[in-house]
Amino acid sequence: MKNCFHCGEACKNEHLVFQEKDFCCHGCKTVYEILNESDLTYYYDLQEKPGISPVTSEGKFDFLDNKEIAEKLLEFNEGNTQIVNFLVPSMHCSSCIWVLENLGKLNNGVKSAQVDFPKKTVRISFSPEKINLKELVYLLSKIGYEPYISLKDYDEKDHKVDRSLIYKLGVAGFAFGNVMFLSFPEYFEVKEFWLEQFKHLFRWLMFAFSLPVVFYSGSGYFVSAYKGLRAKILNIDVPIALGIAVLFIRSTTEILLDLGTGFFDSLTGLVFFLLLGKFFQQKTYSYLSFERDYKSYFPMAVTRLTKNNSNESLEEQIQVYKIKAGDRILIRNGELIPIDAVLIKGQANIDYSFVTGEAEVVRKESGETLYAGGRQQGGVLEIEAIKAIDQSYLTKLWSNEVFDKDKNSEFQTLINQISKRFTTGVLSIAFTATLFWLIYDPSKALNVFTAVLIIACPCAIALATPFTLGNLLRIFGRNKFYLKEASVIEQIAKIDCVVFDKTGTITSNNKTEIFYEGLKLNTEEQSLLSSSLRASSHPLSRQLYQILDKNNIQGLDEFQEYTGQGISAETNGNRIKIGSETFVRDFATKTKELNKTSVHISSNEEYKGCYVFKNSYREGLAQLFKELGETKKLFILSGDNDGEKERLEKMLPLTTRFYFNQKPDDKLAFIKKLQEEGKLVMMIGDGLNDAGALAQSNVGIAISENINVFSPACDGILEASNLPQLSKYFQLSAKGIKIIKWSFVLSLCYNAIGLAFAVTGNLMPVIAAILMPLSSISIVAFATLATNLAGKKLKRY
Repeated sequence: MKNCFHCGEACKNEHLVFQEKDFCCHGCKTVYEILNESDLTYYYDLQEKPGISPVTSEGKFDFLDNKEIAEKLLEFNEGNTQIVNFLVPSMHCSSCIWVLENLGKLNNGVKSAQVDFPKKTVRISFSPEKINLKELVYLLSKIGYEPYISLKDYDEKDHKVDRSLIYKLGVAGFAFGNVMFLSFPEYFEVKEFWLEQFKHLFRWLMFAFSLPVVFYSGSGYFVSAYKGLRAKILNIDVPIALGIAVLFIRSTTEILLDLGTGFFDSLTGLVFFLLLGKFFQQKTYSYLSFERDYKSYFPMAVTRLTKNNSNESLEEQIQVYKIKAGDRILIRNGELIPIDAVLIKGQANIDYSFVTGEAEVVRKESGETLYAGGRQQGGVLEIEAIKAIDQSYLTKLWSNEVFDKDKNSEFQTLINQISKRFTTGVLSIAFTATLFWLIYDPSKALNVFTAVLIIACPCAIALATPFTLGNLLRIFGRNKFYLKEASVIEQIAKIDCVVFDKTGTITSNNKTEIFYEGLKLNTEEQSLLSSSLRASSHPLSRQLYQILDKNNIQGLDEFQEYTGQGISAETNGNRIKIGSETFVRDFATKTKELNKTSVHISSNEEYKGCYVFKNSYREGLAQLFKELGETKKLFILSGDNDGEKERLEKMLPLTTRFYFNQKPDDKLAFIKKLQEEGKLVMMIGDGLNDAGALAQSNVGIAISENINVFSPACDGILEASNLPQLSKYFQLSAKGIKIIKWSFVLSLCYNAIGLAFAVTGNLMPVIAAILMPLSSISIVAFATLATNLAGKKLKRY
């Protein structure tokens, strides 16, 4: 009987031949034709017979023609872009990931697809003009990846909890306890008459208890090992599955041939302790995930509009997680919209590239919906929140592949390589030792084989990194340093160059002295100035706005902010320009006196004067630079002039290098040049003019004070008040890597000692089954305790 070329199933009811290939049904043949026509037959090179036979009844998804239902499934719906996140239960291997992420080649209406394999979900961005939601679902179904659609499942609060591990652990524990009880007479070699009469019954009862343990509780290990071998990968479950199979077969053979009681106690104990270790791991990950996703994840704030008792409008800065449905929020130029909202006032020009990756500005009118993740490009907006913030949604946005850069370390790859080599080594040792004992003492051969497979599992090695970095991620978060992902910590430990922006980064926005030099502004010019600054999110604009009269705020007919230069705004025929001297006057005064941080103003092309800022630098800056300068090269990269250079030189180490009058493109090029010289660079900026430099750097950190400066280009957000602790974060990151290495050493030592006992036949399988999960738990405990102890030092400063 022939097997299907696509799915590998036997061609029982149908046998179709196409291009000299066998197919079990028209569905598999259709999928092959689709992949063949789209030049995607490389799919079959990833692994043999990787496909799934598609089975979808006609009309099953016709309900998606209903726009109201379809919109509930959409994560994002704006213009020519819609985004949906599907659960695909049939996803099972690397080739599934490959074909799903290449959906765009099957239909050009699909813009991108991103698979989350552990959750078995795929996030698809598509053009509704080329393929609608119903057609997309049928496309997935035709290639064997029918999505599971339940509107109830799209309510975050109604997600079902997967308790399968608990059930498997319960079954294994129950069976293990009973098998141990039934094995007592065998342990003590009791020769009492009734025990001799019923020993065969006891043995068959133990066999019966072992069946659900092997075929239910332990099924996950067999499935994982099979998929790994099918994909020609030796994963860590291969030796475990082999050990379970050998124990079961040998024990069953012994009672069938009446040779003994077998090792059902060791078998059930092995599975029970393995699942116990997995349960402990799952619970710990769940705890870390909660710590990482709680509402203070992003130290962002927005401006909420309120009324006082006199019905006067007030502006207050609040953290985004305090936003409630119905709150009125002020969104300035360049700020991110943190919640789904309705536009109340202002001209909205929303850039959704944060969500879609397409830098196309969408115009919105009053009363229309604005989606979270959009960035305003223009004047100030007043919006009303539709619902409270969903912080996990912003987490998804930050993790969007559109902003992924190859910054991830090779640490995870190293773990995979270690696990692969370790598994190969374990199997080699197991077979070699078994061969040796088959020659010298056959009675010990099976014990040695099973003990080696059980004791030398590389689980502890695989657990060391995620638990160490995950715990550090939590510790950093508690100390107001919020990282995008755990792998950033490993990158921080390698950094040898730190580049600082000046304004808004090492300077404080709260203590700056500002005074005006120039012609007096009339009432209308003052009103236009305040209104224009209100719409800007630049640090200098925010500082200046705080000291100006806010009683005559008016709407703007036109607003444009030029990155690194200034602002241009117009209302009622009056135009104002605010920014650098060259931007406002088309030339700059070169006198020493004017070479200082300042914001210049012109009204209707007439130069008026400038506001001069006397910078106030953050407390502890000198000590921070001294500590960092001992191990790293330091740079100040500023868009301002060098008026503060002498003051900075007195404050900072002599080795610090200064670069002024740097535009955003200059900053990016500077970072790139350092990297070409082999440097690993951390860029620390305010997240506004530094987006390019943050994205280019190996680690980009945005400083947050009291405005919404969240940028997808950054790898982390540091609350401004904690900037002096930066050197401590570097030290803790380096200690984290040392903890991981020590965990590796401990795990290898444990395995070496265990193998020495196992290969000599001095380690019983049941003892190995107990020690193996204990080793994993001990590594996790060591990593957690060591990182907690290292993290306590942060609180001393």
